[in-house]
Amino acid sequence: MGEIAIARNINVDRVVPVPALLDRMRKAMTNKIILDCDPGHDDALAILLAHGCPAIELLAITTVAGNQTLDKTTRNAQAVCAAAAITGVPVAAGCDRPLLRELRTAAHVHGESGLGGVTLPEPAVPPADAHAVDLIVELVLGHPSEVTLVPIGPLTNIALALRREPRIAGQVREVVLMGGAHTRGNITPAAEFNIWVDPEAAEAVFTAGWPVTMVGLDLTHQALATPDVVKRIAALDTPAARLAEQIVRAYQDGYVSAFHLPAPPLHDPCAVARVAAPDVVDCVDAHVAIETQGRWTAGMTVTDFDCRVGPANARVATTLRREGFWGLMLDSLASASPR
Repeated sequence: MGEIAIARNINVDRVVPVPALLDRMRKAMTNKIILDCDPGHDDALAILLAHGCPAIELLAITTVAGNQTLDKTTRNAQAVCAAAAITGVPVAAGCDRPLLRELRTAAHVHGESGLGGVTLPEPAVPPADAHAVDLIVELVLGHPSEVTLVPIGPLTNIALALRREPRIAGQVREVVLMGGAHTRGNITPAAEFNIWVDPEAAEAVFTAGWPVTMVGLDLTHQALATPDVVKRIAALDTPAARLAEQIVRAYQDGYVSAFHLPAPPLHDPCAVARVAAPDVVDCVDAHVAIETQGRWTAGMTVTDFDCRVGPANARVATTLRREGFWGLMLDSLASASPR
C-alpha cells in the first residue's frame, strides 16, 4: 500500500502517503538554519557540511561583505552551490559594508577572489531578489522558535535584521556564531576578524537578549585540517569530498603564507557542527562584552566567565571533541547529494 492510517474512522481523503510522512518526520527532527556567510574557504566548507548533514535543514544562505567584497562573497556562495549540486536553497546578498566603519577584507588569507586557488563553475542560478536582511526576517517570523541563525562572517546582516524587526529576538531559536575569542585574536592581538570588521554589529547581537553561542578561535583552532585529515577526505572520492579537498589545500596555502601554520583551522564548520551535534562542542556560560572604542582592542570579545561585569549572555565554546567533529564532517561529505 502507498498509504497508512494511524487511527480508526480516519478520513481517507486526508491520509498522508508514506514518503510524504517520512519527509515531514525528517524535517521535524532537523535543525532549520540560515547560514549567514562571507565565503571564504572555511565558509565554503561550512556550506558543504550544512548541505550534507541530515541533522540540518538549510533554509537559506545569506551573504555579507567580510573575507571579500559582497559581490565576490555572493558569487562564491552561488558557485559552491553549483559545484555541490545544492538546489532549492536561496542565496541572498546582504550588506556590502559594516554599520559604521570602512570595509576591511581578508585577501591576505582568502585571495583576491575570496576563494583563491579553487576552481568553481559559474553560478547556476541568480541570487534571490530579496535582500538578505529581509529574507532573514521573513524566514524567522515564518518559522517561529524554529530557526537557528548561524552567522560565520561579520554580523552586519544579523544586526540590521534586529533593527528592521526587533521581534525576531524573541522568535529565533538560537544564534550560533563563529567569531571572537576568549584569549587572543587573529587580526589584531585582541580581536578575531569577524568581530573586528564590524564590532558595533557584534555588540547589537550580543546584547539582544536571545540565546547566543560564541564559537571562537579557542575552539576552532582545535579543528586543524592536518595531512591525515586531508587524506581521509580524499579517500571518500565523492564529488563533495573532491571539492572539499581542493578547498582545504588552497586554504592551507593561504594559512602558510599569512600565519605560518602548516594545518589550517576549519573555523566556520565548527559553528555548523555545534548546531548539528551539540555534544561535539563543549560550552561554558559567560558574559561577553564587545569592545568598540579601544585604540588597540577594538573588536575584542571581553569574556568574563565569572560574570563579574554582568550576567551570562552567551555560551562560549571551549572544547572540541575532534573525532566527533571530523566524523560529522566526513559523513556529510560522503553522503552529500542533491536535495
